Amino acid sequence: MTTQSQASDQRYALLTASTQTVKQKEISDAAVSIQDYADIAATNSWLTAMSPRLEQFIPERTEREDFLRTVHYEATRAGLDPQLVLSVIQVESNFNKYAVSSVGARGYMQVMPFWIDTIGSMNHNLFHLRVNLRYGCMILRHYLNKENGNYFRALGRYNGSLGKATYPQLVLNKWRKNWHYPTSDTRS
Repeated sequence: MTTQSQASDQRYALLTASTQTVKQKEISDAAVSIQDYADIAATNSWLTAMSPRLEQFIPERTEREDFLRTVHYEATRAGLDPQLVLSVIQVESNFNKYAVSSVGARGYMQVMPFWIDTIGSMNHNLFHLRVNLRYGCMILRHYLNKENGNYFRALGRYNGSLGKATYPQLVLNKWRKNWHYPTSDTRS
């Protein structure tokens, strides 16, 4: 969904101090463990509600539930609504782990490779589940901080299309229509 000119707008965006976290060299492709998920999720009701919605994209139950636990963990870790992250993923890659855009953005959240130099480690693979979600969530959190919580503007920055309504509106519509969850914050 990102174009070459849009991607260059993102290239040198420095992460705000509140977004920067310890750069882990050992982020793996493995899903978040059930124990890590249990530490932040009081019940399985979220997983139960989201799993049938995701089934058309990820038919295999174990893979789907691992994916959802990992999205929930990484989104919550970054202070994001997991349903917002699911919406970004749907718009960016349609849940294709190996998606590559015309400008080289990779994985579920379509992370540009230059972010490895900015926030990561050269051994990070943007096609790995947790790496991609960790980067994408950190980047989105950075833009939300930069835009003082304005989802519309932050999503525009994430996509490299600040000032244009198409991308932010697509994500916000998916959030409201496909991924709404009773505790979900659906500000625009």
